[in-house]
Amino acid sequence: MAASEMEPRHHGNGHDAAALMNTLSIGPSTPPTLGGQRLRILSYNVQVGIASGRFRHYLTNSWKHVLPYEGRMGNLDSIARFIAGFDLVGLQELDAGSLRSNFINLAEYLAHRSELPYWYSQTNRNLGKLAKHSLGLLSRFRPHSVVEHRLPGRIPGRGALEAHFGAHHGEDSLVIMLVHLSLGRKARMLQMQYIAEVLRDHEHVVVMGDMNTPSHSQEVQRLISHTRLQEPLASAKTYPSWRPRHAFDHILVTPGLGLKQVHVYNLNYSDHLPVGVELVIPETVHMAHAGLISGHDQWREAATSPRNSA
Repeated sequence: MAASEMEPRHHGNGHDAAALMNTLSIGPSTPPTLGGQRLRILSYNVQVGIASGRFRHYLTNSWKHVLPYEGRMGNLDSIARFIAGFDLVGLQELDAGSLRSNFINLAEYLAHRSELPYWYSQTNRNLGKLAKHSLGLLSRFRPHSVVEHRLPGRIPGRGALEAHFGAHHGEDSLVIMLVHLSLGRKARMLQMQYIAEVLRDHEHVVVMGDMNTPSHSQEVQRLISHTRLQEPLASAKTYPSWRPRHAFDHILVTPGLGLKQVHVYNLNYSDHLPVGVELVIPETVHMAHAGLISGHDQWREAATSPRNSA
C-alpha cells in the first residue's frame, strides 16, 4: 500500500456506540492545563487482529498467528472505526507484512482505514515471511523526529518507539513513547530502567503500551520513581478482554499534562482491552499537522538513527 497525501480530518464521534456505552471512566486526577489543546490518546494490544473470547481460543486460534484467515481484516476494520476518533494511537502486536497478514503492513492499513494521516511501524522481531512482530504509532499530527529503541533482555525482540512533537527540546516539546515489554520480570526491570534513562530529562511525556505487569509492581514503580511520570489508570484491569483480571495496559503521563478523562473500553476485538486518556497539553506545545505528506517513509526521513541497548 503506497503512502499517499492526506489532509488531516477531525472526527466528531469516531467510536462505536456500544463501546462508549460500556466504558470504565476514571478521573480526572489532575487539573487540566488552562487554554491548551486537547489530545485524545489510545493504547491497544490488538493481537494481530485476532478476536478472543475464551482462554481455549489461544489453542483453537493458534494457527491464525502464522497463517492468513478471512476474518482478520474485518476485525481490523472494526478496530479502525473505533480508533478514528483519537489523535494519537499506540498499537501493539501488529505485523509489518508477512504471510499471516497477506503481506500487508497492518499499521499502514489501520492508518488508512481510520484516516489518521501519519503512521510509523517498528519491527521488533523479524521472522521473514512467517511473521514480523511490530509496534505501530498512528497520529493526526506529524512528529518532527522518531527514535526506535531495542530494549534489553535475554530474549531479543522487544522494543520501544519514541516520537517527538512540538519543539525539539524543552518545555515546548511533547514526547510519546510506545512500548511492549517482556513476559519475564527480570527483563522488564532492565527495560524499565532503560526507558527511565531515556525519558528522565523530558518535561512533557506520555508512556503507553502493554507492560505485562500491574501498576503496583516493582517494574512500574521503578519507572515512576526515576521519572516525573504518574499512573492515572492504576486500577484499570484490561486482560483478558472477556473477563479482565489484570492491569497490564498502561498510559503514564507527566504532571504538566492536564488529565481530563481516562477510560477502559469494553471491546471484544482482541484479548486485551484498549485504554485511553484525554489530555490538555500546554499552549506552547504546537502540534504540526497541516499540508504535510503522510506515510512511513516520510516519518523515517525525520527520524534519528535507531538507538540500540547495550
